Amino acid sequence: MGVDLVNKLLVITSLGSVWVLWLLIFLSVVSLGVICERLIFYSRIRLDFPTFSQTVAQKLIDDDIKGLEALCQSSPAIETQTLLRGLQYKEKGVAAMEQGMIGFLNGEKQKLDHGLVILGTLGSNAPFIGLFGTVIGIIQAFTDLASHPAGGPSVVMAGISEALIATAVGLIVAIPAIISYNLFMRVVKRKISNSEAVKSLLIAHYSL
Repeated sequence: MGVDLVNKLLVITSLGSVWVLWLLIFLSVVSLGVICERLIFYSRIRLDFPTFSQTVAQKLIDDDIKGLEALCQSSPAIETQTLLRGLQYKEKGVAAMEQGMIGFLNGEKQKLDHGLVILGTLGSNAPFIGLFGTVIGIIQAFTDLASHPAGGPSVVMAGISEALIATAVGLIVAIPAIISYNLFMRVVKRKISNSEAVKSLLIAHYSL
């Protein structure tokens, strides 16, 4: 029974590790697509936050609300749009302003996080997929040796060298994905932190 099960599982190795390489190539294309899309998205919402926060503080001190609204409308950045959302609720009181900005931020965070789970998943799992391909290749190499013992160690070495390519490709897919994931997560955290800062400025002004 045990031998029959092993033989059935060995059928998987007969497919070789080539399909794993094609899977990794497909995943690398997916990863590259997510990275490019995120780079374009984050570049569109870039903001010189130190300058912006100083301008906001000054306009609030000067009570230039119209100018502040115009400033926020001129930029698609999450920080400016958070502030604009709060200003839209100013007639309803401080509590409404704060809740409006909180709700807006919660929705925007989903846009900021979009696609990052794919990069995180690929970064942590692509090496294991590559290792799986390597294991299949090694099993296949030893199976070939058992079937053709006259070939000697050269048969195994050739098979193992080909199998190790899968691990290398898995790392090639994982490294850019995990680096991009970490960098993009820093952008998300900074954007949220900046938005919380301008929210506090606005609430402080209308709480006086």
